[in-house]
Amino acid sequence: MGSNPIGGGRFTMTVGVLQLELSIPDAFSLKDKRRVVKSLKDRIAHGHNVSIAEVGALDEHRRSILAVAMVGNDSGYIVGALNKLVDYVRMNPASGLDDFQIDLL
Repeated sequence: MGSNPIGGGRFTMTVGVLQLELSIPDAFSLKDKRRVVKSLKDRIAHGHNVSIAEVGALDEHRRSILAVAMVGNDSGYIVGALNKLVDYVRMNPASGLDDFQIDLL
């Protein structure tokens, strides 16, 4: 095990990270928030080839920060797919998209 790529050849790997800041105006408790966030996370994870986790504002009942990660060899495809996820989240009636950021690593 070393730093050589699998198969001995050179390849390009891109990791795309999408950070979403959501508001959940109808949540009056952490239980309400968790219901909305879990539903959104499940729909994203099952419908797209990404990993997703709640990473911030864990104890705030009207706010959530989610991180979505995607790995591939085409950075343009990754950016496009993550932008489509942003549009998908914007259409969620139970939450509002306050801000987002896409980074490529």
